[in-house]
Order: sequence, then structure tokens, then C-alpha cells
Amino acid sequence: MSNKRGRDISSRLTEDEINGLVLRLQELLPSDSSSSCISIKDCKGDMQLHQELQKEVDDLSDRLSQLLASGDITALDADIIRRLLQQ
Repeated sequence: MSNKRGRDISSRLTEDEINGLVLRLQELLPSDSSSSCISIKDCKGDMQLHQELQKEVDDLSDRLSQLLASGDITALDADIIRRLLQQ
């Protein structure tokens, strides 16, 4: 699954690798406008938030898989899950 592969890569990044990626990103951004300047702190915060959200998605996916596999699901639950997945 492509999400799993991306998740594996993001969980293996070290602090030094993140710093290196942020520095490379800053080099690619135009430096003539202060509004387009991104600080390392902001990038790190964004990456950390992304990793936390990805972990939540993974946890919810695991819980949903367990629920569906258990068979302990009502017709109402199935309908709610179906509607959520269609969004």
C-alpha cells in the first residue's frame, strides 16, 4: 500500500535528515519576499504535525480493520462506516 510505504519512510527520518530537507527546501524558495520565507522551526512543526496525523490515521485504520474483522458490527455501524468512506 502506498500510504504504508510513505508512513515507513516518514517514521525513519532522523532529526538531521529533517534539518537537511528543510535547508534544501529553503534554498528552493524565493528569498526576495519575507512572506515566502519559511523558518526551519515552522517546517519542523509542520512535519511533526503531519507525522502525528499520519499516526492517528494509521491507528484509526487498524481499529476499523479490527472492527470489521470481528463481525461485531451492526447494520447501523456498517452504514455509518460506508458513508464516512464515501466522503
